[in-house]
This record gives sequence, C-alpha cells and structure tokens, in this order.
Amino acid sequence: MRLPFKIANRFLWSNKGQTLLIALGIAIGVAVQIFIGSLITGLQDSLINKTVGNSPQIKITSDDKYFDLDSTSLDEIKSIDTNITSVSYALDIPALISKDSKNNSVLLRGLDLDRADKIYNIKSRIIDGKPFWGDRVNIGKDLAKELNVAVGDKINIRTSDGKLKEFLIEGIYDFKVANLNKSWILINISTLQEFTKQNKISSIEIKTKDIFLADKVADNIKNAIDKNLKVINWKEENEELLSGLKGQSTSSIMIQVFVLIAVVLGIASVLAITVLQKSKQIGILKAMGIKDRQASYIFLFQGLILGILGGILGSALGLGLLYSFSKFAVNPDGTPVVEVSIKYSFIAFSAFVAILSAGAASLIPAIKSSKLNPIEVIKNG
Repeated sequence: MRLPFKIANRFLWSNKGQTLLIALGIAIGVAVQIFIGSLITGLQDSLINKTVGNSPQIKITSDDKYFDLDSTSLDEIKSIDTNITSVSYALDIPALISKDSKNNSVLLRGLDLDRADKIYNIKSRIIDGKPFWGDRVNIGKDLAKELNVAVGDKINIRTSDGKLKEFLIEGIYDFKVANLNKSWILINISTLQEFTKQNKISSIEIKTKDIFLADKVADNIKNAIDKNLKVINWKEENEELLSGLKGQSTSSIMIQVFVLIAVVLGIASVLAITVLQKSKQIGILKAMGIKDRQASYIFLFQGLILGILGGILGSALGLGLLYSFSKFAVNPDGTPVVEVSIKYSFIAFSAFVAILSAGAASLIPAIKSSKLNPIEVIKNG
C-alpha cells in the first residue's frame, strides 16, 4: 500500500498545475455546498424563529371559550413530555381602549409574567419602561404611537360587557409584529380576572424544545388531558409555511447533488486522461513486478488525495463565503439580511462527501489501469 501511495503522490505533483486545478474544482464544489446549505438552513431557522420560535407551539383551548385551571395542572402538563420546556396560561378578553377622543379595539391578555416570559421573552421586548405588574399594563409601540401615549400615561379600557377601568401604562413593548403591537395589551392575569369577574382562563400555552416535534407532543397531551379540551399545534396552523420550508430544503438538496455530480465527472475524466498519460510508466511498473491491484490503488489514492485537498480548501472557502455574506449582506441597521447558520458537523459532512465522491470517481480510471497490458503499452509507447 505504501508503494502505490508514493507513486500516486509523485504522479500528482509531477503536474502541479493540473493537480491544483482539480483540487480547486473540488473546493469550489464543497464551498458551494456549504454556502447554499448553511444559507438555506439559516433562512429557515430565522423564518421559524420569527414566526413560531417566540410564541407557543402548542395551545390548549376549549369550545366553551373559557375553562377552569387546576392549580397543579400546569406542572402535570409539563411532565407529560420531556420535549416540553415551558407552560403558561392566558385569559384573553376583547376590549375597547380610549385615550382622549381616540378609540381602538384591543385584546386584553392576562398573563403570569414569569411563566409567559419563558415563551414570549416579554422582558427583553420592553423598549421603554418596565414589564406589567399589579394594575399596570404594557402596550405595543404601534398602539402607543397611534394613541399618542407614553409610559406613565393613563388609558381607559372598556370590556364588551360594559366594565370600565383606568390603567397606567408601565411599559411599551415591540414584538416585531405590527398586528400584535397594535392589538395586544398585556396585564397581570389575576388583575384581569378581578376586573372582568372572570375566574377562568381561555388557553394554556406550551413551548417545546424541538418545535418540529410539536405535533407529536400535542398528541401525547391529547391522550393525557380532559377530552373536552382541544390541543392545537403550530404545524396545523402553518401548513403553507411548512410546505415552503420543504420546497426550500428540496431545492437545496438538488443543487448540492448536481454540484457533486459535476465534481465526480470532472475528477473521473481528468484521472481517465491521466491513465493514458501515464500508461507507459504503468506498463513499465507492471513489467517490473507491480501487481494489477497495486496499479489500481495508485489512481484510488490519487482520487482520495485530491478529495482531501479539495475538502480542506472547500471548507475554508465555504466559511470565508459565509463570513463575507454576513458582513456585506446587511440591513440598514447593520444586522444580517439572513442569519447564517454555521454548523461544523455539516461542513465536516460536506468535506467527507467530497472525499468519498473523489474516491468513487477514481474507480473507473483505477479499473482501466489494472487492465493495461505491460507488453502492449511498452511496445506501442
């Protein structure tokens, strides 16, 4: 095995320009794989996080709109599945908010701050003031702008059944979703229950560790809770989003496969020509006693060496492309247009696939070299 490796190494570096050109071709293929794969993954992660990541992936509701909550049921629900990370509850009451002569339809969201913060990250989304507590509320920045109010101002809130109360604005939040910023008013759930004389809740909200397993977790919850309650997961409500993500993944895989095919064909064709170029040397080596299997190993080693060189160069080039993209493709505020997802396991996998592909591409010239007849090669050389 040592002799074929030494010969393969000498053959490669006897024509450095050709060797570097092949390695660069493999490197470009690996870099394209890494760049496209990481970009698509980052785009999907960003899309999922913006639409689903900072909201409950599972909700428990009732056809009766409101239902009772046992004081221990939240902990019981959390113990149903190890994929459940956070459980909270909410009371949603439609209302009308008025300030001076302006009126807006809103949704009063009664929450337990500590529990809800683990799902919505409320505390980190407060852009002015503090999170809600007691009789004080949080409103969205779009609603605050529309009503021309600020932290410390008072607003009147009237429910659909005519109950009216004045609340102080403790803080202004930004969920990065205009519809929520205009309609949600966050308030302590016990305060809202006391205000509306409604001692029930409207939903239990659940966050999962792996959001793509939310449907399986939801099935486990269904089997463990009251059959009169409904369990809804985000996949049921976002079928179009899931379809789009699958389309992105499929297109990414197809591009990577065609890049691999191009790399394999390129290596196979170049090494096949190398067999012709080096046929006289192979014939002489066979005449000196080298076996057919050893002759084939020469080209297998050539393919593997080229694959390793291309894989290393491609990994470095791919990381460079991702870094450049994250620095130059930015929004006006300096944040990346797409949060690139760099997974070193994927980079290592791409390099490994390139090495395997290079090895596979060398099989044809390896078989061809093993069939060379030394007498005919030397006679015709």
